[in-house]
Amino acid sequence: MKPEENKFSDVPLRVKTWIYIIVVFAMGISHPLAMKIFVSWISFQCFFEFLRLFKINSNHIIPSLFLGAAQFFLLYFFTIEIYFIYSSILSLVVLLYFLILKISLKLLYGIFIALFVCLFAFPHLSFIRDTVSGLNSIIFIVVVTELNDVFQYLMGKFFGKHKITPTISPNKTLEGFIGGVFLTVILSTILGFYLLKTDIFVNSIIGVILGISGFSGDVFMSYLKRKANIKDTGTLLPGHGGLLDRMDSMIFNAPIFFWILSLIIKS
Repeated sequence: MKPEENKFSDVPLRVKTWIYIIVVFAMGISHPLAMKIFVSWISFQCFFEFLRLFKINSNHIIPSLFLGAAQFFLLYFFTIEIYFIYSSILSLVVLLYFLILKISLKLLYGIFIALFVCLFAFPHLSFIRDTVSGLNSIIFIVVVTELNDVFQYLMGKFFGKHKITPTISPNKTLEGFIGGVFLTVILSTILGFYLLKTDIFVNSIIGVILGISGFSGDVFMSYLKRKANIKDTGTLLPGHGGLLDRMDSMIFNAPIFFWILSLIIKS
């Protein structure tokens, strides 16, 4: 069978993995404390994958465990304002650790990106869960973001002809992007009505923004992987790659939803 005739061969494996992802996600958002543990684990795993991605020649487990444990402590004991102050100090400590190891400036830049994603982007998921309508809001942002990925993937498989980022991610197409955002707007409109209690105009704007910013996060990670000459950041999720491959769309979506769109949503 030719490759183009077998382009859906990975779908069954991806769907099977999605079942496990949904189960873990449901447990992770079940309680604010569980959410803090969940987010800290995400940061641990993603920082570990970042170190592999950037080919940091040192122990990967110890700094990743330190970061994840320290983040849980900060999320549990401090408000969001204090969290950002201490997480900045934590970032400096981690950077100092790698400076002592005498890694190159280029690799240090990669670690800075990893720290920004793990300590400043992903924790917004926990902040969203801590809001008054936290459970509904976290379900909304995660479902819309992840299904936006699925929509763009499927629309690209079915209709994709024109490459949108050929040098960064050759598999992404203009048709997949437009079709994915369109379906995301529809999904956002429906879920927003039931979960966020917002009107159709607000929900449509949210859908457009999350669709575009989610795509941007995906392209950002694709750029880093292209520079590192690897396809996936890991093998944790069969059919998807590493956890970072699955979480890339949250890099921008989680902060945007919390800081900008929460001004519109009366939670």
